[in-house]
Amino acid sequence: MKVPLIAALLILHWMPLQGQQQNSKVKSLKITILSTMLADEGIGEWGFSALVEVDGRKILFDTGARPETVLSNIKDLKIDLSDVTEIFISHNHQDHTGGLLRLREELGKKNPGALIVAHAGEGIFYPRVGAKGNTSYILESKPKFEAMGGKFEIHHEPKEIYPGVWISGPVPRIHDERNWNGTGKLVMPNGDVVEDKLPEDQSLIFDTEQGVVILSGCGHAGIVNTVEYAQKFLHKTTTETLIGGFHLFNLSDDKINWTAGKLKAYGVEKIIGAHCTGINAVFALREKIGLDRKTAVVGAVGSYFDLANGISPGQIAK
Repeated sequence: MKVPLIAALLILHWMPLQGQQQNSKVKSLKITILSTMLADEGIGEWGFSALVEVDGRKILFDTGARPETVLSNIKDLKIDLSDVTEIFISHNHQDHTGGLLRLREELGKKNPGALIVAHAGEGIFYPRVGAKGNTSYILESKPKFEAMGGKFEIHHEPKEIYPGVWISGPVPRIHDERNWNGTGKLVMPNGDVVEDKLPEDQSLIFDTEQGVVILSGCGHAGIVNTVEYAQKFLHKTTTETLIGGFHLFNLSDDKINWTAGKLKAYGVEKIIGAHCTGINAVFALREKIGLDRKTAVVGAVGSYFDLANGISPGQIAK
């Protein structure tokens, strides 16, 4: 039986809505910071890493700057990463990828499947033009990681890797947030050399029972761009929690105020601003959005967020 054209179009229009109504929700989520500058326990550094525990699964988000930092900090925090098979890499910079090889090497001794899959955004392996030639730390690390049995999964667009857990993929730059230094150069696949705007920058997005949670490494795509993009592909109008680095530390007051106004309009209620967010920027966001010291804190090694209890900042960041 042939379906009339109008009926067919209505069916096609309705099917995505049906899927949207049945979107899976994250029910259990804990995010623990393993590398950043402040530390109650362990070692602080200019870098970022976090352990994600979501509905019985674990993901390592970024790997810190120095090869030994995360390994040392998990010992102090009594955290075992040997059962973690997946790494999420927010972007190519060494302060987020410096621990990759050492972690894979050491944890692989206990479990050959530890940290064997690395999720990265399209553009992460584009050559960077610098003092050492057309290279970057992650590009140099790629063959070594693969020789250890690891593999990279490259993302071009949003992907739901587990129920309610999304990789954003590269984020469209709708607003000109420009939170990178502007001096780097990137070699495109066609050979053109352009400004390095960190095209691969991506975040982890969690569609939870209590609202949308976004985990960002540096947010070089712009935290406002990232929030808007996540709300768009999740069909949401608000975002409840932001965690990680947002690269606001060197912004002018006007730009921080603009960012705060946008985040307030999007319904942000909790912030852990770690790494490159900046201490002053966290306090400014707290004031402008109308949060307090329990709901907007500077991230420290060992601080965490979970759906049941909110933010546990640790002593130094209270």
